[in-house]
Amino acid sequence: MKLYTRQGDAGETGLFGGARVKKDHARVCAYGAIDEANAAVGVARAARDLPAELVVQLDGVMSDLFAAGAELATPPAQQKKLGARLTARLGAARVRELEEQIDAATAATPPLATFVLPTGTDAAARLHLARALVRRAEREVVALGRRRVRVRKELLAYLNRLSDLLFAWARLCNAKGGAGDVAWKP
Repeated sequence: MKLYTRQGDAGETGLFGGARVKKDHARVCAYGAIDEANAAVGVARAARDLPAELVVQLDGVMSDLFAAGAELATPPAQQKKLGARLTARLGAARVRELEEQIDAATAATPPLATFVLPTGTDAAARLHLARALVRRAEREVVALGRRRVRVRKELLAYLNRLSDLLFAWARLCNAKGGAGDVAWKP
């Protein structure tokens, strides 16, 4: 299988199921932002100072984001082909799991008393970047929904919670790495 098809050379791309749209279509922008966020999570996972317990967690997040991208790349008429298992992955239960992980990471760090800068250990800085890109993806998915494209509320909740979790994990990496958070000084 070749990596190039030449089918996108005129500024169009194919959605799951075969429909063709312009590459700046809101649906493509949304799943493209998810892909960027996923790549940033992969960069965070590659940090040498990442605590071992976060490696498996980040693998799960990358799989989640891949599922989110697939869901967004699938027009409503093709959703049955996508499979209920894939969309069910990012449901209320997964959002609750993220909340539990946020609570656990928060309990293992000093109380947050001020805004913090997105830096610290290498792993923390990478997680902060991933957090910012997840926020951008969330904005793109909201924009897609405003164009009367059905977006599941659970997917939006997942993205919202994920950015919070990445922030909590960045703080955890700073605490475990002995760097501590870098406070914002107005």
